[in-house]
Amino acid sequence: MESSDPSPAAVSKTQEISVPPVEGVAGGGTSYGWVDGGLQGSHLGSSVIDPTKVHSADLLHVWSMPSTANVSQQEAPRPLEHVNLLAARNERESFQIALRPKVSWASSGIAGPVQIQCTDLCSSSGGRLVVGQSITLRHVVPILGVPDALVPIDPSSPQINLLPGETTAVWVSLNVPCGQEPGLYEGEICITAVRTDSDSKADSLPKSERYQLYKELKTCLDITESRDHSSSEEMILRLSSTSTTLRRMLVLPAFQDCHENNGLGDMMDEDVMNNVAVRVKLSLTVWDFTLPLTPSLPAVFGISETVIEDRFCLEHGTKGWYDALDHHFRWLLQYRISPFFCRWGDSMRILAYTCPWPADHPKANEYYSDPRLAAYAVPYAPILSCTDAAKNSLRREVEILKTEAHWSKAYFYLWDEPLNMEQYEVIRNISNELRTYTPDVRILTTYYAGPSGSELAPSTFEAFTKVPNVLRPHTQIFCTSEWVLGTREDLVKDIIAELRPDLGEEWWTYVCMGPSDPQPNWHLGMRGTQHRAVMWRAWKEGGTGFLYWGTNCYEKAMIPSAEICFRRGLPPGDGVLFYPGEVFSSSKEPVASLRLERILSGMQDIEYLNLYSSKYGREEALALLEKTGAYLGPDRYAHDHGPVDVMRGEVYRTCRS
Repeated sequence: MESSDPSPAAVSKTQEISVPPVEGVAGGGTSYGWVDGGLQGSHLGSSVIDPTKVHSADLLHVWSMPSTANVSQQEAPRPLEHVNLLAARNERESFQIALRPKVSWASSGIAGPVQIQCTDLCSSSGGRLVVGQSITLRHVVPILGVPDALVPIDPSSPQINLLPGETTAVWVSLNVPCGQEPGLYEGEICITAVRTDSDSKADSLPKSERYQLYKELKTCLDITESRDHSSSEEMILRLSSTSTTLRRMLVLPAFQDCHENNGLGDMMDEDVMNNVAVRVKLSLTVWDFTLPLTPSLPAVFGISETVIEDRFCLEHGTKGWYDALDHHFRWLLQYRISPFFCRWGDSMRILAYTCPWPADHPKANEYYSDPRLAAYAVPYAPILSCTDAAKNSLRREVEILKTEAHWSKAYFYLWDEPLNMEQYEVIRNISNELRTYTPDVRILTTYYAGPSGSELAPSTFEAFTKVPNVLRPHTQIFCTSEWVLGTREDLVKDIIAELRPDLGEEWWTYVCMGPSDPQPNWHLGMRGTQHRAVMWRAWKEGGTGFLYWGTNCYEKAMIPSAEICFRRGLPPGDGVLFYPGEVFSSSKEPVASLRLERILSGMQDIEYLNLYSSKYGREEALALLEKTGAYLGPDRYAHDHGPVDVMRGEVYRTCRS
């Protein structure tokens, strides 16, 4: 009969097998591309793990990822490396820290909580980037299974929970102020596995011990309480009695492990955390280029006022309504975009406006004069009333705005994607009305085809290019869909050939629904470089502005915390670039998407390319985009982050003072 004990050879063979320590929903860690050696050499055993007594590197994987990476729940661990970043002044540079548990150290259904603490970044000359001001941490939360929402992590309690078999990411943003001193700034981020609240409560004192502690402490207070005319002998006696009582407290069972560990106990204090934390070294080179406050490329993005009214239960024109619009406007300015509010009418007629207050209101000048605003929409009809009688007030609005220096930023957006001659005629009529009292008016019209039923040209594309002939002089900003071009960059010259720059005509572009993969767009699930490349494409093609139809256009809901649902019939994420904060927490602050952050990065890249162009010419800047491999065309751009850093690094190397 064979023995049930394994042979030494069998034991040796078993020990050589790398066993994933965490089971995932797909059957185990190996299904997620497990790469490490399991628990070999960790000596953790099978007992309950106390994270205060085990180095966090034995409990979880930690590694860094670039801002263009979509860190999925199945992301495999990588080696931890020093994070080295480059940023200009008035620039935001971001990266991600990925976390994946090796084992579970919590008694609940999670693998365990981790604490993320970042130090200030300091330079040798005394410069400082402060956590909570210039440095922010956000938890990357999946939407429809795709990493997208960036939920702020509370600086006073910077913890997130890790789940077994899943990778989680933290988005770290470094915001460099305009006046920051150039130099090398260094710091670190400490990742520490910590105990759960329930585990801590399980270690709380029994009632009998708490009562005994209470009695002893009360006795100490009674003994040491001051009394008048106490003799020195009595004071010595009282101190001796207090000392005896305190010593009795120290030998209580609750303090036994403290005694064994020289008083340190198992408290997760700062010293203990420093001993067990995984440290991510962080360096940021701030250079002497300052991004202009006013973006070089006007990028106008819509905010649906009706979505805000419905979700936050606000009545149009009330104080709460104004406050909500003001909050959204100011929040979006940080992304180098020029917001406009919009309300949709019949047949794609649109009421677009940047400022909800009338032009003679103090708030209006505050809005229109903000240097971060590259362009602003003037409403064709007064916002709170769309009656014909209200049109006279519009004339007064325009007369006030025309006297201001910022009037050159103004535009009217009257109709979205007109399809037939009847709709074109409406644009002409409104234009004629406006031109009677403001001949220098700028009207923006979006379109992806020529008017149906017309005989502008024999082919569809030729009819599309002839639209300026139909709308001149009733449109000055001809805004065309990137979908029309497809991957044919050479068609740009045919569009531009029909424009009259001498009449102030401009060519802008937009994305809406299309184009689809592999071309650049902002759909959920596209590659990070694909999101960022939207602005590379706009710059390379030579457009002088960009429009995006909506940033908050999710399905209708009547409470702020309602689940976010993308609109049916649209690609996931189309028209949604941020989420209500109430969906994730009690915060009222909007929650940005990864895609919105990548839009900001693309806008910042444009300033780098413009700087390079100013020194070496546009042709050399175009060559830089191509030779670094960052962007060659709508279907040929970098799929990983390396070329992006190379391109930015070359601008830094050749353009710094």
